[in-house]
Amino acid sequence: MAMSAATAATLLPRSSTGTPRLASTYPSSSAAHGRSRLLPIRCQSPGVDKTTKPKRNLFDNASNLLTNLLAGGNLKNMPVAEGAVTDLFDRPLFYSLYDWFLEHGSVYKLAFGPKSFVVVSDPIVARYILRENAFSYDKGVLAEILEPIMGKGLIPADLDTWKQRRKVITPGFHALFIEAMVRVFTKCSERTILKLEALIEKGDHGDKSTTVNLEEEFSNLALDIIGLGVFNFDFDSVNKESPVIKAVYGTLFEAEHRSTFYIPYWNLPLTQWIVPRQRKFRSDLKVINNCLDDLIKNAKETRQEADVEKLQQRDYSSLKDASLLRFLVDMRGADVDDRQLRDDLMTMLIAGHETTAAVLTWSIFLLAQNPTKMRKAQAEIDSVLIDGVITAEKLKKLEYIRLIIVEALRLYPQPPLLIRRSLRPDKLPGGYNGAKEGYEIPAGTDIFLSIYNLHRSPYFWDRPNEFEPERFTVPKKDENIEGWAGFDPDRSPGAMYPNEIIADFAFLPFGGGPRKCVGDQFALLESTVALALLLQKFDVELRGSPDEVEMVTGATIHTKNGLWCRLRKRS
Repeated sequence: MAMSAATAATLLPRSSTGTPRLASTYPSSSAAHGRSRLLPIRCQSPGVDKTTKPKRNLFDNASNLLTNLLAGGNLKNMPVAEGAVTDLFDRPLFYSLYDWFLEHGSVYKLAFGPKSFVVVSDPIVARYILRENAFSYDKGVLAEILEPIMGKGLIPADLDTWKQRRKVITPGFHALFIEAMVRVFTKCSERTILKLEALIEKGDHGDKSTTVNLEEEFSNLALDIIGLGVFNFDFDSVNKESPVIKAVYGTLFEAEHRSTFYIPYWNLPLTQWIVPRQRKFRSDLKVINNCLDDLIKNAKETRQEADVEKLQQRDYSSLKDASLLRFLVDMRGADVDDRQLRDDLMTMLIAGHETTAAVLTWSIFLLAQNPTKMRKAQAEIDSVLIDGVITAEKLKKLEYIRLIIVEALRLYPQPPLLIRRSLRPDKLPGGYNGAKEGYEIPAGTDIFLSIYNLHRSPYFWDRPNEFEPERFTVPKKDENIEGWAGFDPDRSPGAMYPNEIIADFAFLPFGGGPRKCVGDQFALLESTVALALLLQKFDVELRGSPDEVEMVTGATIHTKNGLWCRLRKRS
């Protein structure tokens, strides 16, 4: 999920950062985590003048020559992106992929030296890869990078392990569990609200306000929710630090580092003992694994075995431990060794934490630039939460808040890229404006599904770079696009949030097909509760200009120096 995005950067020269803004942007790029300052860059949108070709240096020309000699014939009739290689050092990878998408079309070959990749920005082709022919593809290099961290968890797992574990884990996200989790979401969010209110009371601002890094607060909140909801452990990271919390964040940083560093030096002999950050990673992983092992041991000692149907009918309102770990341990016929359980928990910890913190950050970033939409959201919250209490039923009435969440995921998808590798020769559909005969690819072809391009495609979205939560309520169909069923809010009855079915794969916030994220509803509801409770209590504005919010692309799209906002208590 989140981790599959930036792993693309391990296959290409390393991407850096940009500044996220609404609509057509001219962001100021800056290097992440201490890298050098870069020149201003531009994220192009439809209509940009493309007559000026990028200047290429000797390195660019040498790379393109090597490509033609060694990789040029593998993907015969596909358009080839031949932009300057050095572009990829100046800005996030998905910016360049977007520019090439506008120039070369929805399916093109991106090649550097002896290695080539297929970049897909079309819902018809994405649907084919993710759903119609899903088992002809695996996660490729993603699994190789994340295996030391997540083991055989759902994201990096081989196909056989994935099939076994998904059958066990998916039933755990049943309706009564989700309802119980709404109470966990509320408890943790209220803890964050109390902290922010205390900061306002202690502050010296006469207007009863405080300035905080909301991205950091959202990160702590997401960690607490994952801890309680997935394995019944209260990190309480909103209020304190502990060795386990430090180890979790250390592991998160290392996971992101490995996803964005294009030379896997950690695989070299003795590296894990010689390189300081790798020694720290081993230490952090040991702390977390010991914690998870203890939780698994305690859960097994109090095991109450039952069939899946009985587990799903438990009275979750009175259960002391309603966590997903409890469900997995108690499930009859699902016996598994502690190592596999630990891998499952570690995967959900990392992937779930990253996605939620990011979507909340960008939701506030977008709302703070659109005060009218923020007031509309607060009016809905005030009318639905009259008594201040959130329930699963009330969440169904918070329609505009839910639309804000999915629109933030459209503009800032988490992750911006999905990675697949073909297990056998295949023929991809041509997609919109592509080759009618399709594109033949050999086994072993690495594919980047650009979710960022899909979500901002001018062919499938009106005003694709604008923040318009209301767009998800309006049907859209283009008879000129053969093979795409259009956008229909009624296509997925009962769905609380727009999904890939409603948009026929033009909207893929959690992937699609059999390997779609199992925790999508958990993450969406968690984000909705947190955003609603925050906006119920506070007015929010950015501390400075939106241009000052610099972007870092790693496992997810997040900020370089935090999302600093001024919060005022609402009267």
